[in-house]
This record gives sequence, C-alpha cells and structure tokens, in this order.
Amino acid sequence: MDLDATTLLGSEWVVATAILVLSVVAALAVRVGLPRALDHGEPGRVLGRQLGRILSVVVVVVGLVWALGEVGVAVAPALGALGLTGVAVAFAAQDILQNFIAGIIIQIRRPFRVGDQVTLMEYDGTVRDVDMRAVRLHTFDGLDVVLPAREVLATAIVNHTRTPTRRTTLEIGVRYDTDLEHARAVVLRAATAVDGVLAEPATAVWVREFADSAIVLELMYWHASDIATLRRVRSDVAVAVKRALDAADVEIPFPQRVLHWGDGSAPGPRP
Repeated sequence: MDLDATTLLGSEWVVATAILVLSVVAALAVRVGLPRALDHGEPGRVLGRQLGRILSVVVVVVGLVWALGEVGVAVAPALGALGLTGVAVAFAAQDILQNFIAGIIIQIRRPFRVGDQVTLMEYDGTVRDVDMRAVRLHTFDGLDVVLPAREVLATAIVNHTRTPTRRTTLEIGVRYDTDLEHARAVVLRAATAVDGVLAEPATAVWVREFADSAIVLELMYWHASDIATLRRVRSDVAVAVKRALDAADVEIPFPQRVLHWGDGSAPGPRP
C-alpha cells in the first residue's frame, strides 16, 4: 500500500466520517431544538416541528455531500442530475409546494389559532389543526373538513373569536302609514330585553330606506361573537320584535303593488 492510499485511509476517511457524524448530530439538534425554540402556543409548535424536519434533512444532505467530496467522490454530476430531477418533480408537485408555502405563511401570520371559530371558504367551524399543508375544521354541522392551505390563504378569513363582541343587523319592514317613532321605540324595547343582547355598545334602531312595499327599519345590536350566540340571539330578537309589533298593531306588510290607469280611473276591467 503506497503513501497516498495510507494517507487516504488515515485522514480523508476519518475526516469524512467525522463530517457525516457531526451532520447527523447537528440534524438531530435542529429537529429537537427548533420546536422548543418556537414553542409559543400550538401554531409555534407546529411550525417548529415542520421546519425542524426540513432543516434536519438539509443538514444531513449537506454533510453527506461534503463527506463524499473529502474522499474524492465526484459529486458534481450527481448534483446536476439531482437538480434536473428536482425541477421535474417541482413541476409535477407544484400544488403540494404551493400548499407547503401557504402553510408556512399561515403559521407566520397566524390569522387564527387552534380552537378559534372561523369562516373559511364558506365553511363555518372550529379550527382543529393547522399544519404545513392544510387546515382542518370541525364544522357546526358536525363535519370534519380539510381545506388546502393555498386556497385558505387566497380567500377571505373571518375569525369570529378574535374579538369578544360583534354587531348584528336585522332589517324590519313596516307599512307606509306607520308612526315611525312609535315603531322604533317598540322595536328597541323588544330587542334590548332579549337575553344575550349587550347593553354596551347600545342597541340602535334607524330608518334605513323607503322600499317598494315598506319603510325599512334597521335594528343594530351587539352580542358575544361566537357563532352559537349569534344564531341564538338573532332568532330570539326576531321572535321578540315580531311579537312586540303585533301587540302594538304595527303591521309588517306583504310585498304589494298599486296600479293606476293612465286616465286616472280606478283599476278594473277595461272596455
């Protein structure tokens, strides 16, 4: 065995082995340490786990390439082939990559957290899980829905529990010959007496518009922001307002049209 071979066995292989071992140790440290460093609630833990997995693989691959180079293995052709293969795979799996990138953005921006009640892509529900690929909702209809992260990020996100209260508007039509101040007072008393309607901010009733068949009143009241309270209070307010208007002889009219002949005569059979 000549000196060069002895040197190779005695130095390059030792260095290569050390590089590979250190890269594996570093990868394990990244995989374990990153989730702990980002442990600021459930979204941080999810983000830490995903990034830890990715970076640990990158560290091992870099260490392996470096170690192969130390022992004289030509890695450039292999890297070129991997690069071309990676481009082909990227085109074939672009939806997966887009969802992955969108998942990272959601984790960083945190428009919602696990347990929040949200509206995503026309689905109302509670967030059960958020990862790098999808968002899982448990809807109020009892369904388990998995939404792609890319589509969630591309549409409006409504978080119903980020703020403690919200306002609901209910439109009520009354006859044109109605005493509007009296009708407003009746509606206001009925709405404020409903359980779940908050005293502050104050409930308000305004005249909205003169519609085709009625004058429209606009009732605005505040309540707790969760979906269950919204639906319960909205139903109770509608029932209470209808009952109060009936008791006060304030009529909610049906849609109607009044016809007048061009010569001013009353409607009826034409000759």
